[in-house]
Amino acid sequence: MNEDITCKQVKSRLDSGEKFNFIDVREEWEHEERNIGAQLIPLGELPTRLSEIEHMKNDEVIVHCKSGGRSGQAKKFLNSQGFTNVRNMLGGITAYAEI
Repeated sequence: MNEDITCKQVKSRLDSGEKFNFIDVREEWEHEERNIGAQLIPLGELPTRLSEIEHMKNDEVIVHCKSGGRSGQAKKFLNSQGFTNVRNMLGGITAYAEI
């Protein structure tokens, strides 16, 4: 099982300008409310939008949601689809906002 990642680690990478595969699995309205630069693919659409991220299968992919629950489900799903390095941003956008 891949190691999850803390909000502080993600913020540090974003602040340094690092480019990485970053997916927001919240709903569109949540993404519009607060967006930290991740590609939006709501959890419910993930199965039908796999082709958009297929090229990331062997790369690190960081997923986030509001508090870590949906992104935890997304991580399990992506792992089941052959993604080898999926990391859940612990605490989600709620914890990120508190840094």
